[in-house]
Amino acid sequence: MTVTSKVSSAGRFGPRYGRRIRVKVSNIENMMKQKHKCPQCGRKSVKRISTGIWKCSKCETTFAGGTYLPDTPVGRASQKSFSKVGSE
Repeated sequence: MTVTSKVSSAGRFGPRYGRRIRVKVSNIENMMKQKHKCPQCGRKSVKRISTGIWKCSKCETTFAGGTYLPDTPVGRASQKSFSKVGSE
């Protein structure tokens, strides 16, 4: 199986599904496979274990997050609203 340079990991689909979809899949997978910042210790050592489950390799914290990224726009908005309620 060859991986093309234009669509990287989505090259496994070959010519199927169209170029735009394969590029979107490739971008999502690249973001997902990066190391992310841990909410507990603040270090960039969080990796995806399973769908929506993330684990920090330094402090061993396991937490639920988004499917492809540990924090989602909805999660960030809810954190802001919780911090406003706690400060009043």
